[in-house]
Amino acid sequence: MKTKNKITIFNDHLDREYGKVGSYARDLYEQEFEAFKLGVMLQELRKQQKMTQEQLAEKCGTTKTYISRIENDASDIRLSTLMRIIQEGLGYHLKLTVEI
Repeated sequence: MKTKNKITIFNDHLDREYGKVGSYARDLYEQEFEAFKLGVMLQELRKQQKMTQEQLAEKCGTTKTYISRIENDASDIRLSTLMRIIQEGLGYHLKLTVEI
């Protein structure tokens, strides 16, 4: 018996799993996903510069444990700390946008 491949649009999947945009569960999912993306971005930038978590922590005045927690999505991060990690630790500039 032959089965057809069913293609699911990702937003439809999210609607089923977490509810429509604006629901509590969906908003929580979106917030956690943004934190995950931030951690991955910081880890990639750090690795591009061939730095260890400890080296980055020293450059921006925090701890290796804190850098690890951010990279592994286990910690909220203050904007001032994020700016210090990006600017002092990695030598980049942080640009924020707000979407409506």
